[in-house]
Amino acid sequence: MLSRREFLRRMLAMTASLSIGTKVISSLGSDKIKAASEIPKRELGKTGEEISLVSLGGESTVEQRDRREEAIEIINKALDEGINYIDTAPSYGNGGSEENIGEVMAHRREEVFLATKTHDRSYEGTKSLLEDSLNRLKTDYLDLYQLHNIRTTQDVNEALGENGAIRAMEELKEQGVINNIGITGHRDPEVLLQAIEEYDFDCILLSLNAADIHYQPFQDELLSRAKEKEMGIIAMKTLAQGRLVPDGGVESIEKALNYVWSFPVTTSIIGISTLEELREDIELAKSFSTLGEEEMLEIERSTAPYEEEGNFFKYHW
Repeated sequence: MLSRREFLRRMLAMTASLSIGTKVISSLGSDKIKAASEIPKRELGKTGEEISLVSLGGESTVEQRDRREEAIEIINKALDEGINYIDTAPSYGNGGSEENIGEVMAHRREEVFLATKTHDRSYEGTKSLLEDSLNRLKTDYLDLYQLHNIRTTQDVNEALGENGAIRAMEELKEQGVINNIGITGHRDPEVLLQAIEEYDFDCILLSLNAADIHYQPFQDELLSRAKEKEMGIIAMKTLAQGRLVPDGGVESIEKALNYVWSFPVTTSIIGISTLEELREDIELAKSFSTLGEEEMLEIERSTAPYEEEGNFFKYHW
C-alpha cells in the first residue's frame, strides 16, 4: 500500500500533466503574461473540452427565485470573467436554479459547458425530467447529463437496469440531445467505484475537500480509478458549505481551494452567494499554483479535529 506521501506525490505528478500554473505562465515572456489574467483551464477527460479551474454551482443565490436579479447578475459576471462550466439540477430550488440559469442561457448558451442531472433512476422518469430541464434552461441540448446523488448499490443497479436511467441517457446521446453522460455522489466512494467499473461514464462529480482524507475518502481509489479511465473529474463540497473556513481547520479559503485544485481534477463547482464571493474565487483560481506534498500534509493535519464538519454530507445526507 502506498504511503500518504507517495500517494500525494503521485497525485501531484498527475496534476502537473493537466496544466501549468499561472505563475509559471507569467514567467515565460511578454506574449504569455496575458494568460495570468485569465482563469486556468484543464481538459475534461476524453470530452475534448477545456474547462475553467473554478466553475459555477447552481445552488445558493443562483437557485432562489425570489433573488432572480441577483442570480442573473452572478451568472453573467461569471461568464464575463471566463467561467465556462455551470452545474445545476432540477432539485435545486425546486427548479428555480435551472430557471435562473435559463434566463442567461437564452442569450449566452454557446459560452457554457452546461451540466444538469436526473435524480430519477428509471427510463421514463429520466426522459420526463430531461424535457422539463431543457424547457427551464431554454436550450435544446446539454453538454453533460448526470445521474444525481448515487448513494447505494441499489441506486446503481436501478439506473443501469434494463428500464433504467442509463438506457434513456444513451438514447438521448445518440439523438444529440446530450453530449456526455456522468455520475455524481458524495456519500460513499465504494458505490461510485462500483458504478464506474460497471459503466463507461464520461465524467464524475465527486466530493473532495481538505477533510476528505479522514473519513471514507473519495481521493484515494475512486479518484485514481477515474483518472485511469480518463474521465472528466469535477470536484464539489470543496469548502464543505463553509464548515472548514474560517472557524474550522483550514485557515483560509485560498488554502482550501488550492488543496483541491492540486489534485488531478478538472474543476471544482462552487455555490456563490454574492458577487464579492465570485470575485474572490476567480482571483484565487487565477493565482493558483500546485501545492507541494508538505503543504498538502499540513493542511490535512489541520482539518483532523474538524473531520466530521468537513465530511458532514457523508454522515448525515
